[in-house]
Amino acid sequence: METPAAHHFSLESPPPETTTMTVEEFLESDLEGYEYIKGELVPMPPKSLELGGISTNVALSLGLYVRENQKGRIYMPYTAFKVGECGLIPDIAFISTDRIPADLSKPFPIPPNLAVEIVSRTDVLHQVEEKAFTYLEAGTQLVWVLKPRSKTVTVYRSETDITLLTRNDTLTGENVIEGFSCQVAELFE
Repeated sequence: METPAAHHFSLESPPPETTTMTVEEFLESDLEGYEYIKGELVPMPPKSLELGGISTNVALSLGLYVRENQKGRIYMPYTAFKVGECGLIPDIAFISTDRIPADLSKPFPIPPNLAVEIVSRTDVLHQVEEKAFTYLEAGTQLVWVLKPRSKTVTVYRSETDITLLTRNDTLTGENVIEGFSCQVAELFE
């Protein structure tokens, strides 16, 4: 199996930098703009206005529901999670109330319940898919990959349970965020 590449790594991005730090040291560091993928620091380029808007739409829709229903917390793309032997920073993450650590001043030592990745024009799709599988292998229950160009959401539940939703479909939180739903089209407005 190939080493999963970071969400934002592409042929246009600088190559990863090999490091001697561990994933735990990465999570404790104050390095910004990188993810840690099995021994390599992978740069994360800045987001476009389009991706920032989509991220905001998802965070507002999901965040309001989660807060009103006391389901847990939503985290934006500044929060690193230990995902197997990787330090990943999803565009949006959800952690259920029962999994929120007591000490919020430390990095998350666990993967999120839900990870949301938004595909940029510089992303390599198979690398984003590998990242989704990395989340699932580490214990993330649900991964949403949003593709702005096609206005679709690919929902990953396992390597063999993957669903493509179009702008006419309804995205739900399934058993991870029970009761949450929104129209896919609303996420891309």
